[in-house]
Amino acid sequence: MSNPNFTQVNREFSWDDEIRNDGAEWTLLPEGEYPFTVTKFERSRYEGGAKLPPCNMAVLTVEIDGGEAGSASVQHRLYLHSRTEGLLCAFFESIGHRKHGEPLRMNWARVSGAKGLCKVGIRTYTNKDGEERQTNEIKKFLPPPAPKAAPVQQTWRTGNF
Repeated sequence: MSNPNFTQVNREFSWDDEIRNDGAEWTLLPEGEYPFTVTKFERSRYEGGAKLPPCNMAVLTVEIDGGEAGSASVQHRLYLHSRTEGLLCAFFESIGHRKHGEPLRMNWARVSGAKGLCKVGIRTYTNKDGEERQTNEIKKFLPPPAPKAAPVQQTWRTGNF
């Protein structure tokens, strides 16, 4: 943003408000593994389709840190249904709220601000004007990296060498 003192807040404008944001620069990250932060969580309802019946749905806004490539904001949906339980487990494991193989009661109040690692892909779609476009999508939530082992210290024994 051109003005570092301007804090972007989602709000309604009044008729005589000052405007200054020309629009966020949009970044398409290459496919790969990236750290992410959940910036927004909304409770919603999926109305059902061919693969999944109606169920609760979490709509996440995720900021993906592409390092020097920039960052991308991606909207991701998690369906609260037994058919997608593995995907829910992977998400909560990625953000450190669950250990692999252990049960977890989902605590959605702790999701906003959570950080993790994900595999990002590129999805091609056709917009309403018939133009082909590309956008990033989260393909998979990844478990946190294993902690690095402390270096082994050698101890010298006294006696015969």
